[in-house]
Amino acid sequence: MDTSKPFTRAQALSSGISRRALTNGNFRRIVWGVYVDAAVPPTPMIEAAAALLVSPTGSHASHFTAARIWGGVVPDQPLIHVCAAPGSTRCQRQGIRSHECADLHHAVTSERTPVGAVIIDSGVRVSTPARSFLELASAMGLVDLVVLGDSLVKSKRVVPHDLVEAADDWHGPGAVRARRAARFVRAGVDSPMETRLRMLMVLAGLPEPTVNHVIRWPDGSWRFRFDLAFPDHRLAIEYDGRHHVQDDATWESDIYRREDLDRGKWRRVTVISSGIFVSPDQTLRRIVDVMREVGVPGVPRRLSDEWRAHFPGRPVSYLSDRT
Repeated sequence: MDTSKPFTRAQALSSGISRRALTNGNFRRIVWGVYVDAAVPPTPMIEAAAALLVSPTGSHASHFTAARIWGGVVPDQPLIHVCAAPGSTRCQRQGIRSHECADLHHAVTSERTPVGAVIIDSGVRVSTPARSFLELASAMGLVDLVVLGDSLVKSKRVVPHDLVEAADDWHGPGAVRARRAARFVRAGVDSPMETRLRMLMVLAGLPEPTVNHVIRWPDGSWRFRFDLAFPDHRLAIEYDGRHHVQDDATWESDIYRREDLDRGKWRRVTVISSGIFVSPDQTLRRIVDVMREVGVPGVPRRLSDEWRAHFPGRPVSYLSDRT
């Protein structure tokens, strides 16, 4: 028996592996009654294969698990998600979240949709990337769904137009949210935090910036790339993660980059994680002030309050452990 692939306890016993051997550290239990060689990394594909071993025939990996298989970014959660075939009994095993999924042909009305029913990858039945996006439309908020869409595009599993078409044809749970989120998905986004920063702006009613704007040298070679930009007004809005200050080479490069931008008369607004999760209102004020200074058109006199439902922020604690 190939123990590099998930196997059940019954399969192990029939092949000569004892119950004691299953618990001696050479194997890892994935879900109750399903094991794999301890040296095999716990990837989403391995988890899906394990769950499907104990799920009804015709089931497939879905939702969060399928999205992770395709390189999508989704919130962390501990369960393996599968969809049971229509009319079958759902798996009740601990560690598995089994959904009752409608037959896709009843949910999708157009033959041109890129969703497909399910596909088989490495021997595992799994929702297509676009279908995993649709499955999660009723389980995640708008911003997290756009993060997922952007990450699926980055992993080259879909293009934005695929998600728009799929969402337009979807009549299952979360259809309205799926259609709206799909229209916010963009190519060229490097990180979830860049998506969140862009969504903070557009949900506040600000003009949408250009994603992944590149400035080149006269010979056509790459010089600068901005997360978000208003190129006609030489304004760059960027997210900087902690690695920009923890890595000396990156920090030094950023210093030289800022000097070059100053010489080119570019304005730059830099946002860090606390500006998204702790004080989004302050981040918006900073961005709006600079947009008005450089003359970006379309900045409303009063921002929309829709962003508040998606970026609630939190109070900053000023308590100190010093006495």
